[in-house]
Order: sequence, then C-alpha cells, then structure tokens
Amino acid sequence: MILVLAHELGSFEQAAEDFQDSSQEWRRLFSELLGTFFLVLVAAGGGMMGQAFPGTISRTAAVVAPALMVLAVILFMGKVSGAHLNPAVSIAFALRRDFPWWRVPGYVIVQLAGAALAAWFLQAVVHVSATYGSNYPAAHFSSGDAFLMEMVLTFGLVSVILGTASGAQNLGVIGALGVGGYIALAGLWGSPISGASMNPARTFGPDAIGADFHAYWVYIAGPLAGAVIAVGTAFVLRGRGGGRAGSGAAQGALREEIAQPDQA
Repeated sequence: MILVLAHELGSFEQAAEDFQDSSQEWRRLFSELLGTFFLVLVAAGGGMMGQAFPGTISRTAAVVAPALMVLAVILFMGKVSGAHLNPAVSIAFALRRDFPWWRVPGYVIVQLAGAALAAWFLQAVVHVSATYGSNYPAAHFSSGDAFLMEMVLTFGLVSVILGTASGAQNLGVIGALGVGGYIALAGLWGSPISGASMNPARTFGPDAIGADFHAYWVYIAGPLAGAVIAVGTAFVLRGRGGGRAGSGAAQGALREEIAQPDQA
C-alpha cells in the first residue's frame, strides 16, 4: 500500500512538473483548438446539415452528437490539455484553484479560434449560412428566458465536471461518460428554448462566421454565471479546490517520453 501511494504521489508530482513546462504549452493550446474544432463541427453541423438536407437530422441527433464528440475528445486528448473545450470550464477550474489563471487567456483564445474554424469549414462545405448552426433564443421566448436556461444548464454541466474530477469521487476517464451523458440529457430537454449551448466558444464560432451576434450576450453571461454558481456549490460540497485529483483533471498529464534509438 505504501509503495502504491508513493507511486501515485510521484506520478502526480511528475504530471504537475510536466504541466509547468512552458515549452509544451503549444501542444496544450493545439489540443484545445483541435478539440473545440471537432466539438463545434458536430454541434453547429447538425443545424447546418439540417438546413441543407431537410428532414435528415432530428433534434435528438443534433444534441446527442456533440455529447458523444465531447466524450471522445476527453478520452483521446484529455491527458494533454485537460480537454476543457469551453471558456466557462477553464474559468471554473481557475476559480477552483485547479488551473493557473495565467493559462486561461490562451485557452480561451484557441477555443474561440477552433470554433470559428469549424464554422468556417462548415459554411464553405455545406453552403449554408453558419447562423443555422448557432444558438439563439426561441421565438416567443425572451433573451432573459434563454439566459436563465443557459445559466442553469451550465451550472449542472460544470458541477458534473468538477464533481467527477475531485477526491473520492474522481472517476478518471470514466468521468467522460458523465460529462457526455449530461450534455446529451441537458440538450434533449433544454435545447428548444436556448439551444443548450453551455459554451461561449460553441456559439461564438457560428456567430462570427455568420456575422450575427444579436443575442450572443446570453451565451456569454449565462454559461459564466452558471460556472460561478457551480464553483460555489463545489466549495459547499467538497471544500476548497486545488487538490490532487482536481488539478490533474484540469491540467492534464502531458509527458514527453522519447526513446533514444540504439547507437550502432
């Protein structure tokens, strides 16, 4: 048991040391850009494909596809950057002291860039406006209604993320199932009012390429407010952040292990 604990402590310390290695920052940023690109590719792609090919994409498929993509991205690149894919998640981890504040601007910039690249790609290939892949308050519902929906949905999402990355509840890679499952469930019932974005980057990409920001404040203020409430709730449930499990989940565990070839 002592040897196991010593090994885990050594692994965490190595991961923390790796994460502080600024020479690897470009890999983390590229991971966030690529992961957000894939997320928005399917999240915005559902609406845009539905416009280009009417009747082929159901609302269920449109909300489940991004959930499955998030699950996949967490599994295949979560160890590199933490797979935030969402400015609200990056800020929540920083508020919990599981992620350094000085890294937040870089993560947010590449998340927005990845989202915009995905929307640009879709508009170029599908030949419909990227606005069909964005999120807007539903007809006959106010921006305030959509704000409240985004706030509550994001509160739940960030609570799941923080909860599955902490202490005794740390589920490791299986936490990806919890996050993906929540996104699907939230979208299934919450998307008719606000689109269930829960992510300022996801909405930014289509809005930027489609040049329509008329309700974008909802998709900034709602997710950020929900993230702050989730951080406060996490403090009530589990105390302060900054622990081993939460920091490991937020920061990833990027290592560079290069085997040197035998010299002849």
